[in-house]
Amino acid sequence: MKSSKRQKTIVIGAGFSGLSAAAVLAQNGFDVVLLEKHNMPGGRARVMQKDGFIFDMGPSWYWMPEVMEQFFQRFGTSTSNYFQLDRLDPSYQVIFEKQAVAKVPSNYDELRAFFESYEKGAALKLDEFLKQAQIKYEVGMGDFVFKPGLSWLEFAHFKIMKSAFQLDLLQSFSKHVRKFFTSKKLIQILEFPVLFLGAMPKDIPALYSMMNYADLKLGTWYPQGGMGMLPKAMAQIATDAGVQIAYNSDVQELIIENNKVTGVKTSNGSFSCDLIISSADYHFTEQKLLPAEYRNYSDKYWDSRTLAPSCLLYYVGLNKKLNMLEHHNLFFESDFEQHAHSIYTNPSWPREPLYYVCCPSKTDDTVAPNGCENLFLLIPIATGLDDNEEIRTKYFEETIQRLEKFCKTTIKPNIVSYTSYATNNFMDDYNSFKGNAYGLANTLTQTAVLKPSMRNKKITNLFYTGQLTVPGPGVPPAIISGQIVADYIIQQTEKRKL
Repeated sequence: MKSSKRQKTIVIGAGFSGLSAAAVLAQNGFDVVLLEKHNMPGGRARVMQKDGFIFDMGPSWYWMPEVMEQFFQRFGTSTSNYFQLDRLDPSYQVIFEKQAVAKVPSNYDELRAFFESYEKGAALKLDEFLKQAQIKYEVGMGDFVFKPGLSWLEFAHFKIMKSAFQLDLLQSFSKHVRKFFTSKKLIQILEFPVLFLGAMPKDIPALYSMMNYADLKLGTWYPQGGMGMLPKAMAQIATDAGVQIAYNSDVQELIIENNKVTGVKTSNGSFSCDLIISSADYHFTEQKLLPAEYRNYSDKYWDSRTLAPSCLLYYVGLNKKLNMLEHHNLFFESDFEQHAHSIYTNPSWPREPLYYVCCPSKTDDTVAPNGCENLFLLIPIATGLDDNEEIRTKYFEETIQRLEKFCKTTIKPNIVSYTSYATNNFMDDYNSFKGNAYGLANTLTQTAVLKPSMRNKKITNLFYTGQLTVPGPGVPPAIISGQIVADYIIQQTEKRKL
């Protein structure tokens, strides 16, 4: 049911959660203005065009395609009307010590044989492991993920409480995986998806084997044209629903009267509102845009939060092809424990870090000039580290040398485009708390109701969405986050009409 009053609504930030919230509210009769600091949609999923290359600046893994498809279906359309989605095969390759290569197949029968080749009996164990992971995925992405996280009573329904026992919330991911497999390489493959969840596998709930189901069963996909096609399509949906998107509008101040936000001052003018949703960094909104008396949380609270990693990124264009690379490449030649320790236990710049290379030009001819290669290099690092060009250059030189060794060819002389990006950029471009790239760690004490609340407790018309609130970081969760807050506002608006 649509609201009879077209409430003037401001959404701050055109990342996935902001686009999602704005579109759903506009579809339901709200008068929505979406304010975006940059000149394009996407937030961390912005696109950089440079030297003839098209670089996706943020997310490069397209997982859980049904979440995106369900969002598009809310508007009577499909992702296929906006871009071509292809499943990658192999899903990715992993490079272990001594440059041993494992290409992870997308076909399940081939995947079973792949697991069996590393450990006798592993194919049957994989069946059972993924059977359990599927239950967690269906429960987690069904009964749990769309809850607003405002009260534990949301989870008091008998069906949900019964389902909770199937989620392995109290067992560690590390122990869970080792119940099934002993091969170090298989364990590394299974633990890789949780690397960015913000803690060591031994500190992450076994619930997150659901990520393995998303990876190994639902598959790794790619939208032709690049990941930037997704926010571009969502912005079109929002515009078609009636959202006014104001780009180059950097929010500078919230105007508060009688415990309500009545307007916003930006670098591009002022806007009035009846209600407001911030999809900007939660900490920035609270600590920089709100006076202390209106904040949900103190500085002490934020400093006590466990953050997921930041990352050191390089966008590199080559004037040659690299035959050894797949679309996604995980370089695990170094010691995982040592690198993880430098991220989570003793925050410091890592020694011989693991790294990831995305080479979308393997799949998509449009992202690089003819005969050229488009590379996205990522090194996970701790948040809050000192960041300067000297450090960035040092790690780039080391990483390129390792990549040249693997590819058995020169790379550095063939670089025709180079851009680095790290914690300082995350803070400058996204007001990111401590330069984090992936939000809060997905630990048990930072789940559901224990995440920062999506509603301001002191300002009646201020809400939050995005990776620092429910349900958490990642492209699918961010799209869900926007729907959660929009649906909650719609529901509360209808209740007040009764």
